Amino acid sequence: MSAGSVAVVVPEDIAVPSWDLYELSLPCTVFGKPQPDLADPWYDLRLCGTGQADPGGLAVPGLALRTPYGLDDLVGADTVIVPSVPDACVEDGAPLPPALVSALRDAYDAGARMVSLCTGAFALAEAGLLDGRRATAHWMHTAQLAERYPKVQVDDSVLYVDDGDVLTSAGLTAGLDLCLHLVRRDLGAHVANQLARRMVVPAHRPGGQAQFVDLSVPATDDDGMAPVLEWARANLDRPLTVEDLARRAAMSPRTFYRRLQGATGMTPLQWLLNQRLSLAQSLLESTDLPIEKVGELSGLGTANNLRHHFIKQVGVSPSDYRRAFPRTA
Repeated sequence: MSAGSVAVVVPEDIAVPSWDLYELSLPCTVFGKPQPDLADPWYDLRLCGTGQADPGGLAVPGLALRTPYGLDDLVGADTVIVPSVPDACVEDGAPLPPALVSALRDAYDAGARMVSLCTGAFALAEAGLLDGRRATAHWMHTAQLAERYPKVQVDDSVLYVDDGDVLTSAGLTAGLDLCLHLVRRDLGAHVANQLARRMVVPAHRPGGQAQFVDLSVPATDDDGMAPVLEWARANLDRPLTVEDLARRAAMSPRTFYRRLQGATGMTPLQWLLNQRLSLAQSLLESTDLPIEKVGELSGLGTANNLRHHFIKQVGVSPSDYRRAFPRTA
């Protein structure tokens, strides 16, 4: 497992609205602050300006940054993140700096993992890195993304898309979901979970989760679902059914099914499976329990059943996953 270097693009030569600083702050918070007790070395973060005259100065409205890194430093980074692009590039079709587009292509060709948050997907699309790939962006801008780049398979129903060496996320807090997902991929579930706890955010929201709540479901339904979902997470070792959860929530199974799907974008069985797999990952990383016991505690049953779902959803067997993310002292 390795953290590696992360280069974050700051397009300061076009006006960046102050509210886009949120997307910029996410990778700085996740990858920029050392966490020696979780992983040492931590990530090597670099803020890379797009200005050509003076790459050492980033002139963002209301904020002055100094960095020795420019676009040339994208090449050689293990991960390149584009947090956003100016509104004019999205709404009005203003061109992105050709030097930035070229640098993104060069970084990808050099082997970098390419990541976009929110409207940063427009930069990856302009560089041709999303052609033929499934990708997402903030739901308010996915229509423009699909229209402008017809070769991109735009999905506006997810928080983020992991396509291996190219990853994209929706806007705002979905960018944090993706950053934590990168930590999970690089350093394992235990490190990502501990980091999320320090940031006081959920450790993991499944990538297939609906990006926004169905407006046909009253907003109070989300709050009403929380107690039963927390109870379910605490009792995953039990053979839970939709009827069990509906009874706990004092609803009919049909009503419970509708409300959970409206709040999460998943059926109750899909939601339970995701929770069980997440618990199994944590147990595999943080304990030396036998595979059979992990299957029992996570509610996935026998070792064979655990292996079946793990290979299907995670892509590797439980044993291979444990070897890839060994327990740390």
